[in-house]
Amino acid sequence: MPFPQPLLDALRDAPDRPAFEHGDRTLSRGELLELIRRLAGAMRAAGLGPGRAVAVRTAVTPEAFAAHMAAHTLGCRVVGIRPGYPEGQLAHVLGMGIDALLVDPATATPELRRAAARHLPGRPTLSLGPCTGAGDLLAHPDDGRPLTVTARPDDVAALTFTSGSTGRPKGCAITYRALGEHWAWQPRVWSPVAAGLAGAFERYLLFGTLASMVVMEFVAPCLLGGGTAVIPEDDGRPMFPYAIERHRITGSIITVPRLFQMLKFLDKVDVSSLRALMVSGSPISARRLAEAAEKLGPVVYQGYGQTEAGNIAMLTPDDIAAGVLESVGRPHPGVEISVRDEHDGELPPGVTGEIHVRSPYLMRGYWGDEEETRQTLKDGWLRTRDLGHVDGDGFLHLAGRSRDVIMVNAMVVYAGPIERALTDHPGVDEAYVVGAPDEDTGEAVHAFVVPAAGRTPDGGALRALVRARLGEDSVPRTITIVPAVPLATSGKPDKRALSEQILRIARQH
Repeated sequence: MPFPQPLLDALRDAPDRPAFEHGDRTLSRGELLELIRRLAGAMRAAGLGPGRAVAVRTAVTPEAFAAHMAAHTLGCRVVGIRPGYPEGQLAHVLGMGIDALLVDPATATPELRRAAARHLPGRPTLSLGPCTGAGDLLAHPDDGRPLTVTARPDDVAALTFTSGSTGRPKGCAITYRALGEHWAWQPRVWSPVAAGLAGAFERYLLFGTLASMVVMEFVAPCLLGGGTAVIPEDDGRPMFPYAIERHRITGSIITVPRLFQMLKFLDKVDVSSLRALMVSGSPISARRLAEAAEKLGPVVYQGYGQTEAGNIAMLTPDDIAAGVLESVGRPHPGVEISVRDEHDGELPPGVTGEIHVRSPYLMRGYWGDEEETRQTLKDGWLRTRDLGHVDGDGFLHLAGRSRDVIMVNAMVVYAGPIERALTDHPGVDEAYVVGAPDEDTGEAVHAFVVPAAGRTPDGGALRALVRARLGEDSVPRTITIVPAVPLATSGKPDKRALSEQILRIARQH
């Protein structure tokens, strides 16, 4: 079924059921469907339609979600602009064949308006509400036309961007055909695990940015499964766990740093409404995963995915209860995993190599970057550049990033195993490893650790632990104790910021 038809059908089937809660207002499914229809008409009048590109930079609101779906109904290429892009990254994204820019009153910043004037001359700026210099789509007269999906299967539906750790975000082109086969958006292909997850998302905490592949991927089961997406207001307290208590949330996604923060507050709040909490974004140690499951109950899932491939594998509460703690789960139905050596030869179960993925909803490629696309996609398979193995029961285990390497004395050292060794110490909650140039060894390992509550881990003991497990080359040159790791706008740990901190210290000396 063409995307986004399944969502439109789900809204039409239960028009009186709540779709969104946002502050003190509730938007029913029927009202959301009507909003999508009206916005589609206004966008059509602005010249948007199949194959046209609209760059979207909005806050998380029901109107913003409706605008995404309206653009998809028309067959547009929706280009999501993440918050926090500096001028150079904005210029990069706005240079991707954009036909119109969509903002709202909260995001129409002077910086964004200047970038649009410079890089989108003569192209309209549209808005979801009154904005200077923009056409208000919500005020446009209703053209009365019915809502009909006119998307073409082989057109690009969305450009979603990688984190930009190299400084230049890569636009992953996802086609309408791919979204038509995507596990999250197509209830007809839901596995029992996915259907159970959708059922648990009865009241789903929606936050972050709609420009994120992960955010859109996991709000889909909520709305398609009959749930309500709850957009929390900022009350000055950590969203996790206080918004869960305040709104009686049953499901959400959460990054590892936010999970650790949440666990510290559990004696102060009631999170018993939770039925599913998907942990994703970065690895979590077996010890901390077990701790989360023990404190929160059988509600913890772990997801593994990439912007280029969506969610690939999922570890369920039943898996965790059975003691499967070192894995990121089994792949979704329709997702194939191949572990290969450096010569592209397939490796048997239990042997670590680079993980390759094939599925109906992989990206088509990187927009405007044929060389990087050729290096990443081959014969329908995506090189994840993650290392790992599949065990005899079909569970996927990660071992680190093939690019997350540090060359110490001309030897390849991987950050992932060092981080896991450090978090195995009872005094360490989180560990992040980066490399930096070193006059003696070419590069050196540098570690940042977040201590467990009330603990101050000894650096010598941590080095000894790494040395015993991985050898001398993997031992960190420096170990810095930090109260928390800096986060990127995605909520993931910002290793680039950590690397820059090491370089700043080196320059000072």
